[in-house]
Amino acid sequence: MNPTFIYGTAWKKDATTQLVQTAVKAGFTAIDTANQPKHYSEWLVGQALEALSREGVSRDSLFLQTKFTPLDGHDDRVPYDPQADLKVQVRQSFERSLQHLKTDRVDSYLLHGPYSHPGLGDSDWEVWGAIEELYRSGKAGMIGVSNVNYLQLAALVERATIKPMVVQNRCFAKQGWDREVREICAENGIMYQGFSLLTANVPILHHPTVKDMARKLGVDTMQVIFRFAMQVGMVPLTGTTNEVHMRQDLGINRIMLSDEEVSFIESIAG
Repeated sequence: MNPTFIYGTAWKKDATTQLVQTAVKAGFTAIDTANQPKHYSEWLVGQALEALSREGVSRDSLFLQTKFTPLDGHDDRVPYDPQADLKVQVRQSFERSLQHLKTDRVDSYLLHGPYSHPGLGDSDWEVWGAIEELYRSGKAGMIGVSNVNYLQLAALVERATIKPMVVQNRCFAKQGWDREVREICAENGIMYQGFSLLTANVPILHHPTVKDMARKLGVDTMQVIFRFAMQVGMVPLTGTTNEVHMRQDLGINRIMLSDEEVSFIESIAG
């Protein structure tokens, strides 16, 4: 079950449980989180899933995605032994995620971001090897990487024993909506997930031509951007806390942009 739209749970804090329940009841079937207490409350996602299961929403009906976050992405709440070797850190973080989410598997497991820049270093390969082992175990249905650049992704595709199946990146219109990375994904059958599609591109939401598209379709400019993302092959994430917006976002399957409109948005500068 590959998602077409994902509900993101970053920065929701104590509201996480209620918002995940609201999102699923609104129609979202894919939830993104991370074992990174600094920005995510993964255990509260698990509480939401438990509550939903009591209301008849089965685990199997949902796509769950979480992440392993390297040490420098944490505050003092590190969900693994920071002194352990990297492979042990990955295993500890993953097992904690399963406990948080009250499940025996996740549908997708991501490296939250490479250790090195601009290419990959030894730590990246060691961690990726540990993530490959989780995939082989059957406890992670797909594996991938977030916050990755073109060089890093190209190296993974070329050299990894098990190639990444998912990429999740922040998308900026002024950088061509991450075109180079998206092209690698398209060529290699990798699911591309785009986040911050709205918050990273506020000027686009106010662009007169985009406003005209929205008016013609009877939707908001936010829905135009999400629909654009889908039509160029992205799986968009939204983190909205507004139930009306959740339902509006899911309603974008009922609209269609023309090829000319898609090309205009793709080439627009922020």
